Amino acid sequence: MESEILKIEKFYAFFGKNRVLKDVTLSIPEYKVTAIMGPSGCGKTTLIRCINRMHELTPEARIEGSIRLNDQDIYGMNPIILRRKIGMVFQRPNPFPTMSIFDNVIAGYKLNGIKVGKTELNGIVERSLQKAALWNEVKDDLFKKGTFLSGGQQQRLCIARALAMNPEILLLDEPTSALDPKATAFIEELIVELKKSVTILMVTHNTAQAAKTANYTAFMYLGDLIEFGKTSKLFTVPDDKRTEEYLTGRGEFVED
Repeated sequence: MESEILKIEKFYAFFGKNRVLKDVTLSIPEYKVTAIMGPSGCGKTTLIRCINRMHELTPEARIEGSIRLNDQDIYGMNPIILRRKIGMVFQRPNPFPTMSIFDNVIAGYKLNGIKVGKTELNGIVERSLQKAALWNEVKDDLFKKGTFLSGGQQQRLCIARALAMNPEILLLDEPTSALDPKATAFIEELIVELKKSVTILMVTHNTAQAAKTANYTAFMYLGDLIEFGKTSKLFTVPDDKRTEEYLTGRGEFVED
């Protein structure tokens, strides 16, 4: 078994009286891609929002149970420190519209008041854009607005922005759902490459994407974790009939 970086135990999440996650227990292996799949409203996005403590920003949101990062309870950590360790990239590319490409990459440093010298900042920007496979495309335009880039480039800029903080985990919430097939394929290749240096936890509706990129896959339904295991096994001989029905498109799944 690979070494685990994140352990979720007996975890529940609520919005007021509405329970959206029920008794989820899951261990995330380090330097692997783990996909979280399931129909809309099954709790996938809520789970990753709990992992970087964005869930609690919603009024009446609360949790029960524990999530531990390298054996440290994330709910005992300063959320700002936690979000440096666990970066997040959202469904739609969201570069800061008033900022240049350069400033977008180092936004985390500026927003957190982290003082870094100019030479070091230049290095962080170049390294992060290299990791996001964007450097060669933008190196001559670093001081243009990030919004002049294509959708796929903007999403890679958002990945570079998250990577600039040297996170231990990168959360991706359906990172290609707003992109065309060519940009999607590029991001999928990038995800496979990135796992060499960061653990990736990705929400996706796209079964082909999970099959192509993920080492492990979790299947969720109505707030329950139905099944979790190696992608190769889960996609070929799942233990639960609901997993098989979802993957083959045969089941009727209620959307919560």
